Amino acid sequence: MKHFLIYTNCHKDESMETTERIRRYLEDHGHQCTVMLRNRGGCCGYHGGPPCESHGAEETGELSFPDDAYCMIVLGGDGTMLRAAWDVKKANIPLIGVNLGTLGYMTEVETGCLEEALDQLMAGEVESESRMMLNGKIYGRDGSITQDWSLNDIVISRSGALQVIKLHVYVNGQFLKDYSADGVIITTPTGSTGYNLSAGGPIAEPSSRLIIMTPICPHTLSSRSIILSPEDVIEIRIPEGRDGGMQQVTANFDGSHVVPMGTGDRIRIVKSEKTTEILSVNKVSFLEVLHRKMRENE
Repeated sequence: MKHFLIYTNCHKDESMETTERIRRYLEDHGHQCTVMLRNRGGCCGYHGGPPCESHGAEETGELSFPDDAYCMIVLGGDGTMLRAAWDVKKANIPLIGVNLGTLGYMTEVETGCLEEALDQLMAGEVESESRMMLNGKIYGRDGSITQDWSLNDIVISRSGALQVIKLHVYVNGQFLKDYSADGVIITTPTGSTGYNLSAGGPIAEPSSRLIIMTPICPHTLSSRSIILSPEDVIEIRIPEGRDGGMQQVTANFDGSHVVPMGTGDRIRIVKSEKTTEILSVNKVSFLEVLHRKMRENE
């Protein structure tokens, strides 16, 4: 008997139809299920089971999970997968996504072939892929240190007034470039099909090991994305703004965890020791998925 976690985006499966379909199918085949419901505010309880021991965990940012969890089935879109990856970063539980969103680069299972995918999952007929993550450590001008992790990207962007911001970028302690832009995206290969793609950055094969840096609406005719080694250390410093004014920016981790920054602060970004394990039941290459998704988005 395997213990499956079902992680549902309440806004994507409001009727709980797909969640219940998965739970019933797995339990009918003799397996244990724990259903965790998630909304934008955090954990909102367990469905069809005991009280959620992690209820209220949005206040601490930490969730607890059963020690015997085989994997987590994530229902939603790519954003839900990112939230799940952040939640399980310390538990090291493999994820597999069921697409209830739109593009779904990370959620490979479609509802039309759900039972077939569950059969493969129960039989252990899956492939596991280790996805690189980033660690960002923010050093405040007041001496404070804050850190967080991301599977997709870390975005440094303006906060408040609609104007370009100035950023000083260093790599391995050496000055690389000054940016005047709306911000800069530091992304993993997994995140290359997200904001990075929208900003004109390159697409990378998700299992590769590299870091992509892409400016957001740079105020220049020559700025391009830069591809760096996973061993490189990126440091972004926030200088004074126009006429020596105070700049206000944010460091955004995977689109949901935001840390305010300002003039005098800096962020150090490196490849994290943590990884996210993604399970796959489809014998479909990333290039095939990319081709299909791009056609769907035409």
